[in-house]
Amino acid sequence: MPEIVPKNKAPGVDFCGVDEYYYIVRSDLGCYMRSTNFHEGKDLEVFSLHSSCTGGDHYLAHEDDLFYIIKGDNYRRVSNMNKDLDAVIYSLHPNCRGGDHYLSAFGSFYIIFQKRGVYRRITNMHEDTDAVEYTLHPTCKDGLYYWGIKDYYYFVKPHDEWGVQYYRCTNFHENVDAVTYSFHRDVVNMLPGGMAITYGPAYGKWEAIKTISNDSNTPIVWNKKITKKVGYNKKEMSSVEHNWKISMTASYQSGALTEAIAKYQFSLTAEYGGKSVNTEQEDWNEATEIEEAINLTLQPNEKMYIWQYQLGLGKETVLFCRDMKFTNDSTPPTDIPLPPSNK
Repeated sequence: MPEIVPKNKAPGVDFCGVDEYYYIVRSDLGCYMRSTNFHEGKDLEVFSLHSSCTGGDHYLAHEDDLFYIIKGDNYRRVSNMNKDLDAVIYSLHPNCRGGDHYLSAFGSFYIIFQKRGVYRRITNMHEDTDAVEYTLHPTCKDGLYYWGIKDYYYFVKPHDEWGVQYYRCTNFHENVDAVTYSFHRDVVNMLPGGMAITYGPAYGKWEAIKTISNDSNTPIVWNKKITKKVGYNKKEMSSVEHNWKISMTASYQSGALTEAIAKYQFSLTAEYGGKSVNTEQEDWNEATEIEEAINLTLQPNEKMYIWQYQLGLGKETVLFCRDMKFTNDSTPPTDIPLPPSNK
């Protein structure tokens, strides 16, 4: 089963929360999702990130509805990540730098240092005020993402036999009041690597779209047009967004966000349900049938197989690629015609 990409391998991806809302930040896609309940998939709305709020190493939200975007040794505090309102920039205190995860709960800020197995609690990240360090309870050490709201801590658990889940407690040190929840399918699709969990792992294959035979005893010239489908299976994949309210800029029309998530999914390694390919140069317009002229000579009793490369998730073809190959063997080609991704 594919896994969710952890924070340390997904730059720009993070979780945060305030009293009423949970957020999944996808700075890599220029947006964030807001929900009132990840388990039930309630009130799912997607917003654009303001350009000044993109590229953060960490994102956290405080109970008074302030958002903190940590980048390097500084953080930007805003009241709205969509509009970059009330922006102020501070430096992180040296003791507050280098954390693996940052969150806010119970009126304080928490910095998780996973390798050390500790977390630091402070009331001000600029001045390191009221600093105390505690050891992380073993159950709370291996989270993929952490976030908090007014009265709870949360973290995303590593994938197990129960699927993608998150954990809630009131004390990372003693693991008090622990409860486990599953993510709703519509939320899983927004997680990095989530589409492979919902639909199935990515695959790439050469599909035979035409077979030509010369059953005669003399060579023949075959000069005809063949029809092939090229582009993105937009109609099928846009169902991902059906339960999302998209409140984004004009650059993200219907289906465009799912397209961006699909590109990301294909770029991932097999561990996270990807195919390790870069599809940016492919045709991501809605799939249409096009004709292509073929001119070839077939020798007596020869067969020619025409193959097209296709990418999909689970059992669903997502992208009909432009690449074609001609072979005289019914065995599909084995090469991958797309450039490798850098993930």
